[in-house]
Amino acid sequence: MDFTDDQLERYARQIVLREIGGAGQARLRGAHVAIIGAGGIGCPAIAYLAAAGIGTLRVIDPDTVSLSNLQRQILFGAEDVGRPKAEVARTAAHRLNPDCHLIPINRALDPDNAASLLRGADIILDGCDNFETRLAVSDAATRLRIPLVSAALGAFEGQIGVWRGWEEGAPCYRCLVGEQTTDPAQTCAETGIVGAVAGIIGTMAALEVIRALVPFGKPAWGKLIVFDLLSRRLRELAVARDPACPATLVPA
Repeated sequence: MDFTDDQLERYARQIVLREIGGAGQARLRGAHVAIIGAGGIGCPAIAYLAAAGIGTLRVIDPDTVSLSNLQRQILFGAEDVGRPKAEVARTAAHRLNPDCHLIPINRALDPDNAASLLRGADIILDGCDNFETRLAVSDAATRLRIPLVSAALGAFEGQIGVWRGWEEGAPCYRCLVGEQTTDPAQTCAETGIVGAVAGIIGTMAALEVIRALVPFGKPAWGKLIVFDLLSRRLRELAVARDPACPATLVPA
């Protein structure tokens, strides 16, 4: 598999797993993951994907680090306040694993640029904080035929969905939420969030990305995993394809 001795030692705990092995680790090394949002979900996901040996991470986030981020966005420190999140994430990922190449993109993703920003990725992880961007990501992922893992947070709850909306009978994220728009009263700034909840959901999203790339275990395509962390409950729901979903199925 052409790993150096240091790489074999670094990834030994994954390579020894029957479900991953040397071939799976090589697949992770060759993978290109696009991540939308270096926030509460993106930070732990970036950390664990870099540590797992993902070869390339493309991080798309137009924001800068603020003091209020530090309670849950674990890649950043007080000295990073005011700096672009994607740039700080690149430094943090390299510190965790020099094998990981992180491409920072300090731009907002929208329907007009989504396809160009996401094209060429093997899988997309969406951890942004608004429906408008989420739907732009979902529509582009469907057109480009790129698997999508989407994750969302609440005060003590989270959701993770895994989508391949171009396949026959398979739902996309838009099938789940329709034309829903962001309610300013329902943001983390208004409702609050426990930082560890972001860590759990971001880490689980990273696991679903790794599962899709290798793959192992039971596929999660077309499923929504709902976490109620106040009551310590987890549910997995099958999502039906919406026959009226306007998402185009024509590749870009």
